[in-house]
Amino acid sequence: MFSGIVEEIGHITRVEAHEGLVVLTVGARQALEGTRVGDSVAVNGVCLTVTHLTSSDFTVEVTPETLRRTNLGRLKAGHAVNLERSLALGERIGGHFVQGHVDDVGAVRARRPEGESVIVEFAAPERVMRYVVPKGFIAVDGVSLTVVDRWDDGFSVAFIPHTLAHTIAGTYQVGTVVNLEADILGKYVEQLLAARVRAELEQP
Repeated sequence: MFSGIVEEIGHITRVEAHEGLVVLTVGARQALEGTRVGDSVAVNGVCLTVTHLTSSDFTVEVTPETLRRTNLGRLKAGHAVNLERSLALGERIGGHFVQGHVDDVGAVRARRPEGESVIVEFAAPERVMRYVVPKGFIAVDGVSLTVVDRWDDGFSVAFIPHTLAHTIAGTYQVGTVVNLEADILGKYVEQLLAARVRAELEQP
């Protein structure tokens, strides 16, 4: 479990194909502190297991399913990525509960300055938009963000200067592909309501 508060920007140092898996080596500093092999780290919002550690980087393995659902298959050596270590009990949660289970990818549709902030519009598929509400949460490349507005095929968020400077959002251009994870609360509510409707229909 994560909070959607990115700890640092890491950089891909190596991409290797290994028997159906893609192995990523990620250069980092803060994300390595206290991290052990077997721990979870969110890379662009994707929960991955650390398989190897050195003093300057860590390695993760990415399955074909994850490559299909996320932007990790687009990464090459030198690319920047958002990094967040998994939450520890007793820590503050500055964002919202992020599982690191990406629902789908979206793409930057437009961006415009608004004072010192930047409004970014994202195109997103229906499987994500069904859970998106104005002023609700969404994770974009692992960053916990508040939805400004929504449409049937997308949504907008406002990035403050700090977020632009400390995440890869500062590099977003029209067409940039991003990982999207909708708020888990909406998914649970949908499941509970669907179960209730089925139960009512099954009553004699």
